Amino acid sequence: MNDSDLILVVDDTPANLEVLSEALNDVGFEVAIATDGELAISQAQLSCPSLILLDVMMPGIDGFETCRRLKASHITQDIPVIFMTALADSTDKVRGLNLGAVDYVTKPFQEAELIARVKTQLKLHHLTQNLEQQVAERTAELTQALQQVQQSQIQLLQSEKMAALGELVAGVAHEINNPVNFIYGNLDHFEEYMQILLDFLQLYQKYYPNPVYEIQKQAEDVDLEFVQSDAVKMLASMKIGTERICQIVLSLRNFSRMDEAEFKAVDIHEGIESTLMILQHRLQAKPQYPEIQIIRDYDKLPLVECYPGPLNQAFMNILANAIDALEEANNKLTYQQIKDNPNHITIRTSIINAQSIQIAIADNGPGIPEHIQDRIFDPFFTTKPVGKGTGMGMSISYQIITEKHQGQLKCSSKPGQGTEFVIQIPIYQSMVQF
Repeated sequence: MNDSDLILVVDDTPANLEVLSEALNDVGFEVAIATDGELAISQAQLSCPSLILLDVMMPGIDGFETCRRLKASHITQDIPVIFMTALADSTDKVRGLNLGAVDYVTKPFQEAELIARVKTQLKLHHLTQNLEQQVAERTAELTQALQQVQQSQIQLLQSEKMAALGELVAGVAHEINNPVNFIYGNLDHFEEYMQILLDFLQLYQKYYPNPVYEIQKQAEDVDLEFVQSDAVKMLASMKIGTERICQIVLSLRNFSRMDEAEFKAVDIHEGIESTLMILQHRLQAKPQYPEIQIIRDYDKLPLVECYPGPLNQAFMNILANAIDALEEANNKLTYQQIKDNPNHITIRTSIINAQSIQIAIADNGPGIPEHIQDRIFDPFFTTKPVGKGTGMGMSISYQIITEKHQGQLKCSSKPGQGTEFVIQIPIYQSMVQF
């Protein structure tokens, strides 16, 4: 029995109400009364009593109908009902129990028996409530534990996959780097030798303007003048191409960061640019739509202590999602419509204060519907078609930023106006209290 237990007594006889109220008050219960079924239903919905003592024979709707209506309402369906009846027919008693009553007392009743039955049913009711609450809490704990296990498994698989990918990328970058450096290192010498040969040829043509017929014919056949001018252009193009390969190799190495297991101070912009280089093929113009423009608004940032590889992975996930959103929107537009309102991703970096920096990545895509914005960081949640996404990219990014770097990752989006992800991380991880 609880001090706050309220008993609703329903009887159309004033004398019975008085006797019952006095008996219940004497043992510490609070009592409310109703003189008919309609009033009982209204009173029960307003005050939510702990138990109802319900007379069967009443004017208007009888006790059976009153009980049926109480059990049909989600507000009052769990309140235990004890019938008070002068009916001795077991059929009526069974009817009452089938309607949801938990017990009955027969008139004229014994006060001690009535109080005992009320206390017993209240105790059972409270035990049931406590058990249901414990079951619900335990179920919630188990559900949460299962989700954590599933998330940990996916994150472990993702980490292993990223580690394997990082090793592959680092290995490929290393293998490419040696021959590229050899070629790039010799291009300067080759350019110097080529210039010597061309200068010598021009000097020869200056002092021997009229060579023998065979030399003159050979020069015309090979179009010597064109070869001289085009050779210089080809060499310049080879240098540009080799420099481009060197940049890609450097980006691959910076992106993988496999040699950096612990956090270290790095240039955040270098990580962003390495990620953009990896995604360059997705940013370029396609036959069906123009290129996706990258707008850089970089502040002068200090070196930031972080885990470079995982942080680059978070950049990759956010940028790839932005590209996905733009491509999805492009499928519904014409080439000219896209050209009139070009796709772009804006990357802004800034210093918040002496302790932290901010990276904001915004696109001008279709935006995220409001009803799913609260779920974008949930594990396994994705709006992409089956086979197009695991639903773990943003969840893992959130974990990398908030748990691994003790930072914040927030999303703001307006349908039709685009989406922005804002990352805030400390400049000095060593100052973070773990």
